[in-house]
Amino acid sequence: MSLASEHLWSPVRWAENGGVRLAFDALTEGADGEPLLLATGLGVNRLWIPDGLCRMLAARGFAVARYDQRDSGESTHLPPAPSRTPISALFAKRETAYTAEDMADDAVAVMNALGWRSAHLLGVSLGGAVAQRVALRHPGRVRTLTSMAAVPGDISGLRTMRYIRMRTLAKFARLRFPDTPDGAVEAGIAVSRLLASPHRTFDERAAREAAERNADRGMHDQQAQSRQIGAQWHGPRISAITRPTLILHGEDDPLIKPSAGRAIAARIPDSRLVLLPRVGHEFPACAWDRVTTEVRGLATAYASRQLPSSAGD
Repeated sequence: MSLASEHLWSPVRWAENGGVRLAFDALTEGADGEPLLLATGLGVNRLWIPDGLCRMLAARGFAVARYDQRDSGESTHLPPAPSRTPISALFAKRETAYTAEDMADDAVAVMNALGWRSAHLLGVSLGGAVAQRVALRHPGRVRTLTSMAAVPGDISGLRTMRYIRMRTLAKFARLRFPDTPDGAVEAGIAVSRLLASPHRTFDERAAREAAERNADRGMHDQQAQSRQIGAQWHGPRISAITRPTLILHGEDDPLIKPSAGRAIAARIPDSRLVLLPRVGHEFPACAWDRVTTEVRGLATAYASRQLPSSAGD
């Protein structure tokens, strides 16, 4: 992390959910705004959410916090699971490391550690599915739900495959890099290239600079990714979500088909789908204004409707 970024974020803090410790921090800008918790994607740490996007969210009135999901970043990594790759985890009938309910409870544990009775949620990729599950399992803790580049949160295993571009997932699973800082940088560049929109020129220099600032070994930790993918959801269907919901999805997403976003929007009552042009499975700068505008609009509509946001579930 750069010196400038270190001053932008609070020192790392820890939340606990059973035997799992969850690393999180908060943006120093906009600390008196409306609580907004960011949940990240498969395997990656919290630093992959661009600082520029977070600062733009703060400028729109949010107090922004982010956390490392279990099995990523500085949070607890669990023992090895039977499945060794993300693809084999999709085919597995059962994983025993932990459940999707555990991952939803992790987000609430972070909110508790922050002292937030309720918060807006923005989850990306796997984080989007987690955010949907938080809205189902702990509705009183969720002001609004924004799910981006995610599959429906109530499916798992083989049912997920209808929404995943298996060719891209296979390429992802074949990536092999040394478990070293240099290997993490090269993995970061390769994954960024793989997930970028094909309708924008890939900026390898910028991708390398980003990967060097954040040499995240989770980008190629397939054991950890397998445990996250293998976490099974046993709760209600997403049609039971009652919180104001926004679904964002890149039109050019090379990993999760836009049909996943359409399916979520069709099933969550009164939700809204926004497809982002020239956006892949990523957070490019060209999309930040649209994303932050939509999240702000959802939060403003929530406030105007004076929906309940008590701490009870």
